[in-house]
Amino acid sequence: MKYLVQLSRIFTGILFVISGFIKLNDPLGFSYKLEEYFGSDVLNIEFLIPYALGISVIVVVFEVVLGVFLLIGYKPKFTVWSLLLMIVFFTFLTFYSAYFDKVKDCGCFGDALKLTPWESFTKDVVLLVLILILFFGIKHIKPIFSSLVTTVIALLSFILSLWFGYHVLMHLPAIDFRAYAIGKNIPEQMIIPEDAQKPVLEYTWTFNVNGEEQEFVTNGSYPTVDGEYVGVETKTIDEGYIPPIQDLSIESEDEDLTDHFLSQEKLIMITMYNVTKAESKGVEKLKAFSEKAKAKGYTVIGLSSSGAQDKAKVKQEYNLDFEFYLCDEKVIKTIVRANPGIIILEKGTVMQKAHWNDLEDLKL
Repeated sequence: MKYLVQLSRIFTGILFVISGFIKLNDPLGFSYKLEEYFGSDVLNIEFLIPYALGISVIVVVFEVVLGVFLLIGYKPKFTVWSLLLMIVFFTFLTFYSAYFDKVKDCGCFGDALKLTPWESFTKDVVLLVLILILFFGIKHIKPIFSSLVTTVIALLSFILSLWFGYHVLMHLPAIDFRAYAIGKNIPEQMIIPEDAQKPVLEYTWTFNVNGEEQEFVTNGSYPTVDGEYVGVETKTIDEGYIPPIQDLSIESEDEDLTDHFLSQEKLIMITMYNVTKAESKGVEKLKAFSEKAKAKGYTVIGLSSSGAQDKAKVKQEYNLDFEFYLCDEKVIKTIVRANPGIIILEKGTVMQKAHWNDLEDLKL
């Protein structure tokens, strides 16, 4: 039992630290995922949505800290009880999401590793077993350093986690795992290769045969049945190849201008997923920045999901001299974790990205 507890302790502790750090690298992204869970389609606790970011930071800091606590043997009872309560909650959440097919990606490892709902649930079940081993073998969890050193490490893990979370919120994620990371070519990320794996679909056909409804399952072909057709249901068995970017569009009121702008030699996209929620201090910086960029030959555009009236109001209030184009809110949130955020492209390749706090650091 002693050795099993130690193996469980090491594996669980490392996994919690890695999982927590990845989310702590992008707490804003994790808060968006929490908003999905809080929404009416999943848990229907929408009153928590305004607090998603705060909850996100608390959860991921706690996750990292608990992993460190477990590894160094700090306060074993508090640590193991906390781990058990946390994993029971997340096991329920991932099962609910998987069974009812509510959230396609749990966000357990941020954008670094995408897991299907059932993969997420399986991972949580394994962790639950490991934590139960720790729970029943808690007497074998001992500090690996002296009391003072253990306390200092525990305190430092908490302080550093808080500092790192605050730092990336005020700037951008230290590591960008998304398809819009610096160096990525956006048009290439949107292409589906000719030899890409095709989706695998399953069709359930219903026919009325001799007064009784019967079902026939095929992979797409129409079944040969001596009966009256009633209906068909389609189920995706394998989604096949999905390009890293599949829903980016830049639209005016009249046309789709995505290809036009992504082919520009020098393009700056200023993103505001919702202009009414944009940080006023950041928006105030945009006029001078856009004028400087235009003087250096850049095409400057804004991307927002807001309505025409709200965009016109912001342009007038801050005297902005660039046009806003329509883009999906979720896509804009993915491009840059800031509101407003800035992304600089050359022929569709991301050259620079910045939070509005770091606008002055961009090289034009």
